[in-house]
Amino acid sequence: MKAFNSNVKPTKIRYQVLFLIFVNVVINYMDRSNLAVAASEIDKEFKLTPVQLGLIFSAFSWTYLAFQIPGGILVNRFSPRILYTFSLIAWSLATITQGFAKGFATLFGLRMATGAFEAPAFPINNRVVSNWFPDNERASAIAVYTSGQFLGLAFLMPVLSMIQLEVGWKGLFVVTGLIGIIWGIIWYLFYRDPLRHKAVNAAELEHIESGGGMVDKQQTEKKTAFRWTDLQAVLSYRKLWGIYIGQFAVNATLWFFLTWFPKYLVDYRGLDFINSGYWASVPYLAAFTGILCSGFLSDYLVKKGISAAKARKRPIIIGLLLSVFILGANYVSAPGLIIFFMSLSFFGVGFASITWIFVSTLAPKHLINLTGGVFNFIGQLAGIIVPIVIGFLASGGNFAPALVFVAVMGLLGACSYIFLVGNVERIKTGDDE
Repeated sequence: MKAFNSNVKPTKIRYQVLFLIFVNVVINYMDRSNLAVAASEIDKEFKLTPVQLGLIFSAFSWTYLAFQIPGGILVNRFSPRILYTFSLIAWSLATITQGFAKGFATLFGLRMATGAFEAPAFPINNRVVSNWFPDNERASAIAVYTSGQFLGLAFLMPVLSMIQLEVGWKGLFVVTGLIGIIWGIIWYLFYRDPLRHKAVNAAELEHIESGGGMVDKQQTEKKTAFRWTDLQAVLSYRKLWGIYIGQFAVNATLWFFLTWFPKYLVDYRGLDFINSGYWASVPYLAAFTGILCSGFLSDYLVKKGISAAKARKRPIIIGLLLSVFILGANYVSAPGLIIFFMSLSFFGVGFASITWIFVSTLAPKHLINLTGGVFNFIGQLAGIIVPIVIGFLASGGNFAPALVFVAVMGLLGACSYIFLVGNVERIKTGDDE
């Protein structure tokens, strides 16, 4: 540990690190959603049914889900610098290859490859923020990097639509993949863990660690082998199941927007392709606003002495309840009103998206990474279930039942935080002593 001098002003390197994570998330979600932009053209070329398209939309999550727990284990054993570089470049290569797909089976397999290589990303994000930020700044930090998925897509949807018009859907995958490879190299060159970063001073390290940041815990402690009893432990607490179910609910609405939303606007609501790109950006801006409001409000309330139960849980519950307003789109026909209800719902998803704060707040200290893997594993079940269910529900040409299904998921998530999570306090085990 660097020598601490109380007269020295802390550096702000953690905010530079946060920017790097933010861009990682933007690229992560760009490569999840490019298929949604290309879906109508792929559908025409490959002559897919709604059920087949739903399966392709879900393919990413099959392997993303399967590799969440192994990803959590890898995050505990390899540095974020190395593991994130490998992950970024590998999933970007898989993205480029999607541009050369020849049919349903090839595209399905390549989307599975993309999901497998993206699996460690959010557990790495959680580890980096846990290392670099004290407790009272963590919700804001999580809100900032998570907002990358919404802000990035808000601006990227029209851009991706225009790229596809210029170079076709195949070129769209090549361009987005090349961006990811370039950024993977940048991450490797600039990211360092706190104790290895030359620009961070002792005052900032002291600020982080004294505030509950795990600046040296995950880097200097002896690595322990994975134990099945650890997995059993993170599956045995009601509080943790509350956040697992809540994450599934948040992701249910998110995956509608990441997959079916552009096609819904074009094929079920009659908007032309370019206008759908601009309309589609509005709900993402709403979600971006929601998550920033939630994160900064939550940290502000904590600093003012409000209990964690109120400051952390209430935004999530309110946000999940707001997501139910997606139902309103079933009862209007004007594009502006459709987008209003979609935006209100997605604002709610953004407002509820500080859920990762409960991984580092509730999990036993020595099981934070594994808990993060399980949390993301169960949450990503939505990425498999929701696109397929929507494909079946919309196969008759009526999309209204699909929106009812998404709304019910939001209500289920709110109930899980109300009735299962209970008091917000860390679960302690003998291994944490």
